[in-house]
Amino acid sequence: LFPIVWIVITAIWIYNMTVESGEFEIIKNSLASITEDRRLQAIFIAFAFGSFIEGTAGFGTPVAITAAMLVGLGFNPLYAAGICLIANTAPVAFGAIGIPIVVAAQVTDIDMMKISAICGRQLPFLSVIVPLWLAVTMSGWKRAMEVLPACIVAGVCFAGTQFVMSNFHGPYLPDIASAIVTIIGLFLFLKVWKPKNVWHFPDEPASACAVTKCNYSAGEVIRAWGPYIILAFMVLLWGLDPVKKVLDAITPFKFDWPGLHKLVIKTAPVVAKDAPYAAIFKVNLLSAAGTAILISGLLSVLIIPNYSFGKAFACLGRTVYQLRFPIVTIAMILGLAIIMNYSGMSSTLGLAFTATGKWFPFFAPILGWLGVFLTGSDTSANALFGSLQKTTAQQIGVDPALCVAANSSGGVTGKMISPQSISVATAASNMVGKEGDIFRFTLKHSIAMVLFVSVLTMLQAYSLSWMLP
Repeated sequence: LFPIVWIVITAIWIYNMTVESGEFEIIKNSLASITEDRRLQAIFIAFAFGSFIEGTAGFGTPVAITAAMLVGLGFNPLYAAGICLIANTAPVAFGAIGIPIVVAAQVTDIDMMKISAICGRQLPFLSVIVPLWLAVTMSGWKRAMEVLPACIVAGVCFAGTQFVMSNFHGPYLPDIASAIVTIIGLFLFLKVWKPKNVWHFPDEPASACAVTKCNYSAGEVIRAWGPYIILAFMVLLWGLDPVKKVLDAITPFKFDWPGLHKLVIKTAPVVAKDAPYAAIFKVNLLSAAGTAILISGLLSVLIIPNYSFGKAFACLGRTVYQLRFPIVTIAMILGLAIIMNYSGMSSTLGLAFTATGKWFPFFAPILGWLGVFLTGSDTSANALFGSLQKTTAQQIGVDPALCVAANSSGGVTGKMISPQSISVATAASNMVGKEGDIFRFTLKHSIAMVLFVSVLTMLQAYSLSWMLP
């Protein structure tokens, strides 16, 4: 529980500091001023910037911020909400500094890097088409082709970076790094290329079509992004094995949990031979990713104008208070997941799913999709169904890490139809009471995407197994 809650608190603390200091307004303004084409604005803000916020804060924050930004720029509220929900798919598995993958690894005892790597060999296939998907959703195929080059640049930048970071560094930075590379890459591309026609929504008022003017200097914009640049560097540093080993050696704290450690026995057919179930409590205070984020926040105070350490710690206190209920929710969900594991419930359900036989890899992402629809969280879906995926995969002879990763990859496609996400989107776009309209808007996209991931997982399980690490 500690590493998860620690990441959530520190990540949202940095976000709150940038909001309180006004630096976040500079970040938003710098993005909104790049182009007046609605399709490109959606890619910049809903896809790239939304991914950035998902990576740093997660938990509904990206949809709330980006939907409000698009409405403020003059977007049709329905499209503002729907587009942001559709865009908030591929980055969700690595959201909030990799929390969903961290949880999946903890509840299944599968190597975190392996789960991260497999997700990084599934989601880029979705990421690369999302920009074009957004453009087609907004303007239709014919008009979307006018911005195809920009969609390709955005998709390739994001998917390529997502693959590299998830496979060679881990689950902590794929969203942040991919978003930054995409924003920079698309910005530079638009310096040498422009769409033939600038597209706006039909019947859109002329006053709403003007591009927002950036009222900040390059230095102010770079400074505003500074806290997240520092965060990316520190988390990258913390992820290096030599650094992690040194930090782990300084603060080793673990013990066998009394009354539980190796007192539960896993038996056939769940495992080939009887094996005791370990229950070890450990806290790696210094090597935890949350500590890297905490240090990033303290360093950021030095570059944020008119901001002191006193204000920063006051903000930290407010952040903890703000997250009091989400923290309790996380603890309860993880507690339920652990009870399901140690009681044998997850294993029993997993054995039941073996009835699907060789087709289970196809249904693995759909389980994650259903879990996120019900809970609103990829993290929660991984906690609830991770062990089930592992047990079922072991029984049918498929790599357990593939099905656990597929649970997360499929889960991201259910985010856009979860009641929690839709509620956030309606509130941000001033569409409260029209949740049904947004659900109908996103449902077909959600189903299409989860089927895409299901087919890919099925192929990776049997025909394309060479794609797995």
